[in-house]
Amino acid sequence: MAWETLTRWERALERWQRTLLEKVHLRQPVELLDALHHECDRHAVVCSKSRVVVPNAYEVELDTGVYAELVRQGCGDVGEMLTDSLARHGLQKGYEWAGPLAVHITPTPLASGDLYRVYSSPMPHVRADAFPEES
Repeated sequence: MAWETLTRWERALERWQRTLLEKVHLRQPVELLDALHHECDRHAVVCSKSRVVVPNAYEVELDTGVYAELVRQGCGDVGEMLTDSLARHGLQKGYEWAGPLAVHITPTPLASGDLYRVYSSPMPHVRADAFPEES
């Protein structure tokens, strides 16, 4: 019963995410989430058979117009929504975060019609060779 409740809650959260992104008129509502997940996957470091470390700090630059629309609609917790989505993605992939996971949103005037840019970085002291080899 608790599992079903959690699954329903996750589906409701995913619907809310997609609705939120549709409200700001992104070309494809899932595009930003996909870009964030791709950024995570692209920087995965395989440390051993059972340990894959990924960056924990993500920066999403939203076009100022998109950001203003989010604020106007009262959607101030976009960073939290994106963090939740990324946390679920990492759990599904079996990733280990390089530290506490955070997605920071910054309004930025973007050129060439872009609506967002995504960057990531790990904590500076985390290196793949710092983990012992598993047998």
